[in-house]
Amino acid sequence: MTRIPFQIHVATQDHLPEITDLARRIWHQCYPGIISQEQIDYMLAHMYSEPTLARDLAQGVTYYRLLCGERAAGFAAAGPDACGNGEAWLHKLYVLEEHQGRGAGRALIEQACADAAAAGHHLMRLRVNRENTRAIRAYERCGFAIRETRCDDIGGGFVMDDYIMQRRL
Repeated sequence: MTRIPFQIHVATQDHLPEITDLARRIWHQCYPGIISQEQIDYMLAHMYSEPTLARDLAQGVTYYRLLCGERAAGFAAAGPDACGNGEAWLHKLYVLEEHQGRGAGRALIEQACADAAAAGHHLMRLRVNRENTRAIRAYERCGFAIRETRCDDIGGGFVMDDYIMQRRL
């Protein structure tokens, strides 16, 4: 598949509406068949609202914007573990379907991992839905391995049934 040039920039507060819009578009491409439409709507409302993203920024999470030319094509978010244990978390990684398979997701991962290593972190962790086999394979190709299984109640009658994956930095 042809690789399309793209750039990665750190997002600011001004980019939060763009990230919220991208999340809605990408989640509706990615998650039907993995989780219910009701859970998609619930999680978008609770995890991707502009106030929630602004709180993330205030707590030290870095959002990365993926641009293909002048157009937003995806985003990632990463930050240190709240326990201060030298680990970092890749909280979010989403690329529009038409840009997948072209190295964009890997570039976002590598940027987040490089920044975490430069900040002194030794491990990058992430959560991925256990049914999202396409994402799991992509993370494995980027050096992540499954560490554990987690199933957490997130309210609204929903759970996050995930693998925790990790990669040494």
